Amino acid sequence: MTMRLDVLPILSTLRRHRLTATLLVLQIALTCAIVSNAIFLIGDRLGWMTTPTGVAEDRLMRIVVSDIGRRGDIHARAQADLAELRGLPGVEAATIGNSLPFSGTTWNSDVSRSPVQGAPATAVTLYYGEGLAELLGSRLVAGRFFRSDEYAWLDDHLQGKAPGPTVTLITRDLATRLFGDGDPLGRTLYMHGDVLRVVGVLERLPGAAGFTRDRANDSIVLPWRMVPASGGGYIVRAREGETQKALVDAVKALKRLDPRRVIVSARTYPAIRARFFADDRATAVTLAAVSIALLVITALGIVGLASFWVGQRRRQIGIRRALGASRKDILRYFQTENFLLASMGIGLGMVLAYGINIVLMREYELPGLPLVYLPVGAAILWALGQAAVLAPALRAASVPPVVATRG
Repeated sequence: MTMRLDVLPILSTLRRHRLTATLLVLQIALTCAIVSNAIFLIGDRLGWMTTPTGVAEDRLMRIVVSDIGRRGDIHARAQADLAELRGLPGVEAATIGNSLPFSGTTWNSDVSRSPVQGAPATAVTLYYGEGLAELLGSRLVAGRFFRSDEYAWLDDHLQGKAPGPTVTLITRDLATRLFGDGDPLGRTLYMHGDVLRVVGVLERLPGAAGFTRDRANDSIVLPWRMVPASGGGYIVRAREGETQKALVDAVKALKRLDPRRVIVSARTYPAIRARFFADDRATAVTLAAVSIALLVITALGIVGLASFWVGQRRRQIGIRRALGASRKDILRYFQTENFLLASMGIGLGMVLAYGINIVLMREYELPGLPLVYLPVGAAILWALGQAAVLAPALRAASVPPVVATRG
């Protein structure tokens, strides 16, 4: 009954200030809708940016070169380069491969379980490079890695001098997608005329780019040896704690072997990954900045309106104090008033939040807003409202009863 008696006079007062109360409610509603979606999107981006790769990220690097002219045996040159790199003190392994997870440079194709033309196909990321999966540190969960006799030169195949591959490694996610709960080892895949037998299953190996998140690990590895001229880059695995030094030494070694070659790029894997997720990071920072700005503006609106009402109601506050109301009663009055306004705004804001999310889902193919984000946004705004109104409420509570006798 006491709560009911407290609320009714507040509602009566708010009805006499419909315009200002309505504007504040709308401001809170808009902030609630935007902040709830922003928190969800920030969490979504951070989750995507921290997707595990299953590779030795802090020890990997990639060096891309451009050779001027083609002199001598390109296979022998590639092997000589790799021998030099593998002999460096800080290098544990080196190969020439086509790509790295989340590198932005992607080689894609379609694979099918049936040789029939037009059969259902699955898009996959392709990885090439002798010993690439082992070098990256990808964990084998079933089967084996490639044998040395199963590798062939990709450029020979492209010139019609070598047959296509006959074996492949696939990721566990792709195995589940293609074969369900069945054993994938020994099963056959078809890719543009090539018949591939699955000999090993990797725990994970995300694609470079171009796939939705639920398909990020739909990857296969093929036993191709590569040369830089066919799109390969030097992929090096450093010894523990020597990544930066190994990168510098590797670049020097490659230039020493052929001073005319141009180093197009030389980056550690953390730098490669950071570059890939740069847009997602910028989006998260922008959304966080917008959310903070909206919360600050809303807090200022609450402070300004509460201060205005305190100035208008000084005589009424003095009368209530003269009639026996304590400072605690006055403080509770303004906090309850703000809580009611915030609750109205939050209720409307939850409806707007879902409306905004529906638009984002339709226009940008974003996932649906989980219900958990609505109470999170509501809690933030309730706490913000109580904190913002505290200073004006304390000023109201300090109004002395003698004010009732003035004017």
